[in-house]
Amino acid sequence: MPPAVEFTTIDAIRDFNRFYTNFLGVLNKAYLDSPYTLTDVRVLFEVGFRGGVAASALTRDLHLDPAYLSRIVKRFREDGLVETTPDPTDARSQVIKVTGKGQVQFEEFVRRSRAQIAGYFEKLAIGEPERIVAAMRTIQETLGAGETNTPPAIIRSHRAGDIGWIVQSQARFYTEEFGWDDRFEGLVAEVAGKFLSNFNPQKDRCWIAERGGLNVGSVMITDGGDDTAKLRLLYIDKTARGLGLGKLLVDECIRFSRDAGYKKLSLWTNDILDAARAIYIKAGFRLAAEERHRMFGPELNGQTWVLDLYPVPDTLPSPLPKARDFQ
Repeated sequence: MPPAVEFTTIDAIRDFNRFYTNFLGVLNKAYLDSPYTLTDVRVLFEVGFRGGVAASALTRDLHLDPAYLSRIVKRFREDGLVETTPDPTDARSQVIKVTGKGQVQFEEFVRRSRAQIAGYFEKLAIGEPERIVAAMRTIQETLGAGETNTPPAIIRSHRAGDIGWIVQSQARFYTEEFGWDDRFEGLVAEVAGKFLSNFNPQKDRCWIAERGGLNVGSVMITDGGDDTAKLRLLYIDKTARGLGLGKLLVDECIRFSRDAGYKKLSLWTNDILDAARAIYIKAGFRLAAEERHRMFGPELNGQTWVLDLYPVPDTLPSPLPKARDFQ
């Protein structure tokens, strides 16, 4: 049997629940300066986001009493926000859709909700919003283990703050996972700093993999001279392993390097990074050189891998998949 949960843990959770419900205004009769309660607005959110939904599905997904939901829908119908039709798959249910007026109200609630959250976050110090989102994600993933509503991953270009995240995340990971010392963080900071200082959008690029509002991966292409591009700082966070993001980022590097007119793509890695090396080998890179070193403390075997970008092979990396493909 699992160990009993300590009362101190239970009390801490109850204390947080009281704080958060008050923070959200759950106990307020009027939500987002409207005549509706939080539950009312949640129902309209779901109907608006889904573009129409069966009442039976709402009672199941929102854990609502059917009679309670019926009263909410009746009020919305009287206010001209929704319309209902018989559910063809369930004679006891009905399909709920927003009207034109309801769509306007739904979009206004979305705007107010985002403005409310932005107002709270604007008061925080740099980095604190990301800490809050990370904590929320931890709670959601831990307590919701086994659920299938994992947010998709997206790939985007870097923006302000991302390069600092690259340095922090990689330094922390390689220190904890492999025992590398501060010199590795220094190297990453040097590479990242030069990328920003010398950035040429025609020749350089940085991609960020993002999931649920959090950065979970990155890679860079920089100009190595002599018509050679350099693939730098490939990284996938532990929480996003197994989604194929590493291969996707490498494929983007290859495609960009060809389009930018480079003839070769090179990279430097260490042979203990098996997952990354497997991606490089599958992409067609060849081992060009290797040497033992102690650049970061432990003895390592550094390797240089090279990919000839021309002639172009018959099979190129497939176009960038949509976010939903990375669940």
